[in-house]
Amino acid sequence: MKSSFADLQASLGYVFQQARLLEQALTHRSFSATHYERLEFLGDSVLNLAVSSLLYERLDRQTEGDLSRIRANLVKQDTLHALALSLHLPEHLRLGEGEVKSGGRQRPSILADALEAVIGAVYLDGGFDPAQQLVRRLFADVDLSPGQSAQGKDAKTALQEWLQGRKMKLPVYSVVGTQGEAHQQIFDVICEVTEWSSRAQGQGPSRRAAEQAAAAAMLALLKKRQT
Repeated sequence: MKSSFADLQASLGYVFQQARLLEQALTHRSFSATHYERLEFLGDSVLNLAVSSLLYERLDRQTEGDLSRIRANLVKQDTLHALALSLHLPEHLRLGEGEVKSGGRQRPSILADALEAVIGAVYLDGGFDPAQQLVRRLFADVDLSPGQSAQGKDAKTALQEWLQGRKMKLPVYSVVGTQGEAHQQIFDVICEVTEWSSRAQGQGPSRRAAEQAAAAAMLALLKKRQT
């Protein structure tokens, strides 16, 4: 296993016995025929069960419908993308040259899928308990309150409210590039919080989607700086 994976394992709070599983979880199909997609499939189910268990414990007065809506918000791409960024997952991904050049290392869908694959890899390596503990650590700083989660507040709104609550200036969003054909463009957006000299990048099929991804990344970054 690459020595750089040691930092990732420290962030995960889990050391793999089968190093190949973590390597596979970080490998995109553009890099190798042995890639993360099967692990992603497994990790998606493990994630849903672990989050369901967490919500069942924490929100004991919510109905089945409410719990389902809250869970859907917590396991959606935007949330997983932000969590992947907080783990510095982009620098550990194994991507083909073409995927790297097209911005795959920062693509929200790839990062969300890779995070699910990592969860699946932990499950295969150590069983459900360490996988569940990993999910609980990942979501430790995520707001699980019924009002916040059930509403599915978008990342830009959540970031704006987080900054306003601390009497800070609103973030600035800038399109720094586009990739692909006109009908299949990917937008690159930078979100800046000048008072903390912080920048975060996001990508999406539209400017709005890219801004949402950048806002989610920024919110995760700011919350991590406060811990």
